[in-house]
Amino acid sequence: MALGLVVRLNQPGGSITGVTPLNDELAPKLLELLHEVVPKAAIIGYLINPNNATSANLSRQIQAAERAIGQRVHILNVSGENDFEPAFATLDQIRAGGLCVQGDTFFNSRREQLVALAAHHSIPTVYAFRDYAAAGGLMSYGTSLRDAYRQVGVYAGRILNGEKPADLPVQLSVKVELAINMSTAKALGLTFPITLLGRADEVIE
Repeated sequence: MALGLVVRLNQPGGSITGVTPLNDELAPKLLELLHEVVPKAAIIGYLINPNNATSANLSRQIQAAERAIGQRVHILNVSGENDFEPAFATLDQIRAGGLCVQGDTFFNSRREQLVALAAHHSIPTVYAFRDYAAAGGLMSYGTSLRDAYRQVGVYAGRILNGEKPADLPVQLSVKVELAINMSTAKALGLTFPITLLGRADEVIE
């Protein structure tokens, strides 16, 4: 709804419906998970695309979570290709002990670049989608895109069979998954708590 594409989630109206992932709602959880891995870090960075319509709400959630975890969170705005290097340079300057990355289509399209920068700067980073962990990112927690795509396929079939998008509620994809890349953890000299490893849906060696 923040994008103005539908009137109401339960009655979209017009010709658009679909499946929306949990993104900003999970921002506090990303910070909590990173806190478990780097509990002594005084400062955590959070990469946000200010052009994303939900970023203002995300910033408010981050501020609330900041008080809960007891670590200062420094928000870095990145909206273009040339913003990545300065953002990571800032993380070095403020001696950030970790980084969270917003679930955002622009960031997703630069997945390999983000993972490479995190490795180059040796900063533990948690991402919103499993594809980042599979590409070498330390950890991811967020909506299962595989499950979301399955839901999209079901809706596509219903529409092809004659149902109107306006009558199909926008679905929230609520299945989430935690992935941990142990090779990246070893490269960073990190040891994951057994309790965290036990909660992982996937441990990538």
